[in-house]
Amino acid sequence: MTEALAAASSNHALADHSLWAIILGAGWVVKGVMLLLLLFSIICWGIILTKAITLSRARKHTQLFFDAFRESRKFSILYAEAKQLAFSPLAQVFKAGYAELNRLSRLKAGHQKNSHDPGQEPEYEWTGMDNITRSLEQAVTAERSKLERGVNFLATTGSSAPFIGLFGTVWGIMESFRQIGSTGSASLAVVAPGIAEALIATAAGLAAAIPAVIFYNYFLNRINTIATEMDNFSAELINIIERIYLTKK
Repeated sequence: MTEALAAASSNHALADHSLWAIILGAGWVVKGVMLLLLLFSIICWGIILTKAITLSRARKHTQLFFDAFRESRKFSILYAEAKQLAFSPLAQVFKAGYAELNRLSRLKAGHQKNSHDPGQEPEYEWTGMDNITRSLEQAVTAERSKLERGVNFLATTGSSAPFIGLFGTVWGIMESFRQIGSTGSASLAVVAPGIAEALIATAAGLAAAIPAVIFYNYFLNRINTIATEMDNFSAELINIIERIYLTKK
């Protein structure tokens, strides 16, 4: 009879423990773990939404810039188009190269006006191309860093959140053993709250880590694709500049 009443009492206690009630009744350590994981998750979803919008705009503006680049090889017109496509990494790379080309053109004009030694011209031109190449490389690096901003936090969350949840799991199990020791009973009513806390902490860690890992790999793949496009575009732009400007002796 006593065992039946204890079993009924245990079942009633378990029925009254909703998920929210278990979280509110958890110890301060497990609550701290879940709050930390919730903060990580909120930050990750903010990064995910922001990065998704940014990459979508980058893809759209890059396609528009590609169309303008294929239709017109007049750099001044293309520069005006690039200024309107602020979200395109390729447009920003072109603007950096065009700005350096303009600067070198002005320096070259002053050099030709003041110099009486025409033999210096070829050496000056090749030095100018080195400057343009470095300018494009710096622009590519800057644009990639801009695209990768915040993405590393997703990787950090993906690798650390399960272990943070595991810490809450271990602590919840420890609480269960402590309750067993203090009450002298190993009934389900005694150990269930601690086990529930442990499982919720584990679930919270996985809930924060899984989306972070998925979107980190997705964003990294898209960023690598854009970086490859920037490298290819830089090489093509250098070839065009060499063909147009270095052949003008």
